[in-house]
Amino acid sequence: MNRTSIGGGFAAATLALVMAGCSTTQQVKVSDDRGSYCPFLGREVCAKLTPTPTPGAFSSEAMGTSDKSLAALRYINPEAHWTQYNKVMIAPVSFWGSNDTSVSKADQLALTNYFTQALNTALSQKFTVVQQPGPGVMEIAAAIEEIGKATPVLRTVSMVIPQARVLSTLKYAATGTYAFVGSAQAEVKITDAVSGAILAAAVDKRVGGGNIKTAAQWQYGDAENAMTDWSNLLATRLASWTSGTPPQ
Repeated sequence: MNRTSIGGGFAAATLALVMAGCSTTQQVKVSDDRGSYCPFLGREVCAKLTPTPTPGAFSSEAMGTSDKSLAALRYINPEAHWTQYNKVMIAPVSFWGSNDTSVSKADQLALTNYFTQALNTALSQKFTVVQQPGPGVMEIAAAIEEIGKATPVLRTVSMVIPQARVLSTLKYAATGTYAFVGSAQAEVKITDAVSGAILAAAVDKRVGGGNIKTAAQWQYGDAENAMTDWSNLLATRLASWTSGTPPQ
């Protein structure tokens, strides 16, 4: 390998780390085999999901050049007539963690309420939010299926102290994620509120990014940031489709 290629590779790696360090969350591979079972969506819908390639540390997404609004697994009904929809009905978010989950009932309630509010805030900027089914109404239903806690004190040390920040960055270069971050995995389905027909469905997982603003947040701060990102991305994508842009 010549010096030019080495220099180019180093520059690309540096740019990737800088871009990743600016984000509050980053997408990673979902935990389970979604082709056979999804706790919330069910087998029939889950079998229709197709994967999106997971970005690596030095991928085009990490460098800020690809579409970050695609879920890790997704299904879009090719027969859906998106332009007929201009309203949304948002179901309360539910928690579908395993029986041995470490997330307390109180925290489950706090997190589902947070996600429900995030969806309402984001979608209300693009659509009329209604409480009853009717013509032109999409129903949005989401579920949290996995939450990973961040380690607040160690997270702060790894983000703020320069020597520890270097080690955390090296971990990112090797694994694609930072040290001591939290995570969240969720499922969402969008249906016609009258007929119940599935319009789209998705499963996605996000972990904490390298933004120093997230260093001192509470143990579920990364999970909440993921929910905020999902809500904003969902609202933007649905607004695009219902305005006539073909789904991707």
